Amino acid sequence: MSISRRRILKSTGGGLAGILATGVAPYHFVRNIAKAAEGDTIKVGILHSLSGTIAIIESSLHNAELLAIEEINAKGGVLGKKIQPVVEDPQSMVQVFAEKAKRLLLEEKVVAVLGCYTSASRQSVLPVFEENNGVLLYPTLYEAQECSKNCFYTGAVPNQQLDDFVPWIINTLGRKKFYLIGANYIYPKETNREVKALLQKHGGTTVAEEYSPLGSTEFATNINKIASSGCDIVFSDLVGDQIVAFYKQFKEFGITAKDIPICTPITTEQEIAAMGAENAIGHYTSFNYFQSVDTPQNKSFVERYKAKYGKDAVTNAVMEAAYFQTYFLAQAIAKVKSTDADALIFDGLPGQEFLAPQGKVKIDEKNHHTWLWARIGKANEQGQFDVVWKSEDWIRPQPWVPYLYPNKTCDFTDKRVLDRVKKPWSAEKNRSGTIDL
Repeated sequence: MSISRRRILKSTGGGLAGILATGVAPYHFVRNIAKAAEGDTIKVGILHSLSGTIAIIESSLHNAELLAIEEINAKGGVLGKKIQPVVEDPQSMVQVFAEKAKRLLLEEKVVAVLGCYTSASRQSVLPVFEENNGVLLYPTLYEAQECSKNCFYTGAVPNQQLDDFVPWIINTLGRKKFYLIGANYIYPKETNREVKALLQKHGGTTVAEEYSPLGSTEFATNINKIASSGCDIVFSDLVGDQIVAFYKQFKEFGITAKDIPICTPITTEQEIAAMGAENAIGHYTSFNYFQSVDTPQNKSFVERYKAKYGKDAVTNAVMEAAYFQTYFLAQAIAKVKSTDADALIFDGLPGQEFLAPQGKVKIDEKNHHTWLWARIGKANEQGQFDVVWKSEDWIRPQPWVPYLYPNKTCDFTDKRVLDRVKKPWSAEKNRSGTIDL
């Protein structure tokens, strides 16, 4: 009789001794667990840019994950072992992400990787994780339309950011004429496609849409166009160093937030600290978390972060996700008492909960994305955000935007999906957790 590794885990409670005692576990499964049990540490990869154009924000994700690892180790680690971070710097270059991911999985043999920021970098590494059955935890908001067995997405998807933000801009700010500007890669383009669909639904219009090469920081021509376009709001998907340059040049041109506010799902406290609060005052961001969130967990988190990285350090939404996803991983390993990839993918990580600085969060059991809160913040003189709107409850993630893809869903508990993910498949094809209804 053949027994799946999922069934073995359930029948033995996930313990190493129980799995070995059955005598029927697949050889490579026993080998992986035994290997993980041999060392004194549990190796976890950290894959964020510490140099290059995206380092301005990715370095904060790196810092948050190290803080979480330090806290977990101070409490005794996991399974009696300390977590050992293995750090790689992909230098903000998409092709380097894939090289470093392969090194972490095949040479360093980490149990999982906490990594990436842009969608371009995530998509470059997914084939590596899928072909080698590795585990990636990805902390950034993204455009959705994706579902991978090997990736757990802890940042926001559009229904947790845009679905409330766009109608709020129209109905509360009274701004309906959108000028869309973004970096020239998949996330801004897909996000703006979702924004345009929401504008059509809620009575707004698109005045113009344009993209600048990733890393470019000269926006004089763009701002001239904005000033003469007749728009009453700029929706920005610029990233990294672009954000700092754009806001500074926007203010230098003489346009204030009262004239044309910049609304964005990307700009955080990190970029405001780099540009200076005077360049961001009055502009808006939609995120799950802000440093100003008034919860006991957040106040403690901010204190600990500043104690480690300096009193001038600021926290932000993507690094908060990087922080709590590290706890998700530690809790998952403790739950299944294993570092085997399939044990973590099918039994350890799905359903994990954590009382994060933003509030309670959870990995959805079906789609590998995360239940999060939604907030809208207005930048103030201190370089922080005043929360001007928040959701009444946490929001279930929808990896496929229903108003663009009404017949798609993502469900790794569906038997059709489980049968499919056991077979070899390519990251270039449809994600294995996607079902056409």
